Amino acid sequence: MSDAYKDHLGRPIIAVTGMGVMTSLGQGVTDNWSALTSGKSGIHKITRFPTEGLSTRISGTVDFIDIPAENAVERSYAMARETTLEALAQAGISGDFNGPLFLAAPPIEPEWSARFELADRSAPSERPGDAYNRFLAAMRVRPDPVFHEAVMFGSISERLSDRFGTRGLPVTLSTACASGATAIQLGVEAIRQGRTDRALTVATDGSVSAEALIRFALLSALSTQNDPPEKASKPFTKDRDGFVIAEGAATLVLESLEAAVARGARVYGILKGCGEKADLFHRTRSSPDGGPAIATIRAALADAGIDEAGIGYINAHGTSTPENDKMEYLSMSAVFGEKLPSIPVSSNKSMIGHTLTAAGAVEAVFSLQTMLTGTLPPTINYQNPDPAIVLDVVPNVKRDAQVSAVLSNSFGFGGQNASLVMTAEPA
Repeated sequence: MSDAYKDHLGRPIIAVTGMGVMTSLGQGVTDNWSALTSGKSGIHKITRFPTEGLSTRISGTVDFIDIPAENAVERSYAMARETTLEALAQAGISGDFNGPLFLAAPPIEPEWSARFELADRSAPSERPGDAYNRFLAAMRVRPDPVFHEAVMFGSISERLSDRFGTRGLPVTLSTACASGATAIQLGVEAIRQGRTDRALTVATDGSVSAEALIRFALLSALSTQNDPPEKASKPFTKDRDGFVIAEGAATLVLESLEAAVARGARVYGILKGCGEKADLFHRTRSSPDGGPAIATIRAALADAGIDEAGIGYINAHGTSTPENDKMEYLSMSAVFGEKLPSIPVSSNKSMIGHTLTAAGAVEAVFSLQTMLTGTLPPTINYQNPDPAIVLDVVPNVKRDAQVSAVLSNSFGFGGQNASLVMTAEPA
């Protein structure tokens, strides 16, 4: 391999040759980017299930895709399939992919309705605590393939692998809100280590349900500003009150730059660096001093061989929760210092909500689009700035700006932190 295809540490340079995305704003990179840069919100009133009695009744659900059964596995698979079809078409790859698959997927549990139906089929309880055995007995009497598929965490990656001809056992991971970025990092590392010339990295989450809303509401994590829905997600503002749960998916085709150039592929950007650190402070809360997040950003910059001055735009985690926005600001301030107010920092979540498992990959696609189009997407609903958070959030309206290096942050529950550095295609 010539030095032209190696990074500063002598590793293969990683190119992005295909992208696909789906959010509540629509299907496909073109439609999503047009809506996002127009400041359009995909947040809406929930119609998929009853919300009476719930404190949060809004979401960024994806309701326009046909699925054979109403459950999180089918929805997550369908979105992953469609974004992968788009990414492979963009990459000009047909037939078997012939590289590994790294999938970020949501932790799967049966919907309440499915549990109730199974309970109705079960024999009466003979002793406390035997519900699991009763459910198994009912399944033996009348097998239910649809229900079985709906609770199989690994089935999404297996189906994607069969559909697209990936190589080896597909890897399914779940690292909370950092999952999408983690899947990309695994693809980057596989190529750097010489195990493959290409990797398929997918992140999907179609798991919005009444139970999910209740669980996040019990953590006081969700916005309860239901009317109007489009105004609920307001990162970095004084009146932010929580994130808006959402759905989405994204796929990136990663290749060594040498392999991409050899087959004449278009390069949409470079995955320059990845950083991840764990936070042991609390199961859901981030460390108030931002220490692990600071270390994550610095690790990504070091991995990319770029110093703080080289970053021209930051795609923030920007959830719109009071604590997380403050922590992210503190961490960015520690890394970028006095330069931070002059770096544009915007949050896609102000428009698409928090796509949870998919967020890191969805926002990676939008970060690459920022460099490709010379357009910075805005942070909408920025009407009441938080005086304790001094940022150029690209308020409310997009901005034309040519940037050649982007940092994208994903800081998740359970202390899962990941940052990606992406750059424009090298000359």
